[in-house]
Amino acid sequence: MIGVDTNILVYAHREDSPFHSAAFRRVAELAEGRTIWAIPWPCLHEFLAIVTHPRIYTPPTPLTRALAQVEAWLESPSLTVLAESAAHWTIFRSFLVDGRVAGPQVHDARVAALCREHGVRELWSADRDFSRFAGLSVVNPLVAP
Repeated sequence: MIGVDTNILVYAHREDSPFHSAAFRRVAELAEGRTIWAIPWPCLHEFLAIVTHPRIYTPPTPLTRALAQVEAWLESPSLTVLAESAAHWTIFRSFLVDGRVAGPQVHDARVAALCREHGVRELWSADRDFSRFAGLSVVNPLVAP
């Protein structure tokens, strides 16, 4: 299963992103395909916080449009949204300790733990910080292999 990180979702949504075309195409392939893919709940929350933030984007995405985007992704029959299970704390804690995580990287550890506990084999992200979490393959789908 492929997981999708916040930055890829933001790029796919924001037409003013220099990565929009590539991200839009890759996310559409997942959403319209038959292969199961995943978005962690924290990534959807962070997506909404980023695209509607007036200090990040001028103009920001109106909340109604951002919510409609999330709802469009949620309509994909092949999408699984990842939430914490009973195993979450053990995995999350080990990622925090083993990755020597502090501050804003705690969010990344949470996303990585959600992916691990749900069997995500590959996380699509443009964020290199995920490489600190063992057992999670991180791929930037916007660059040629």
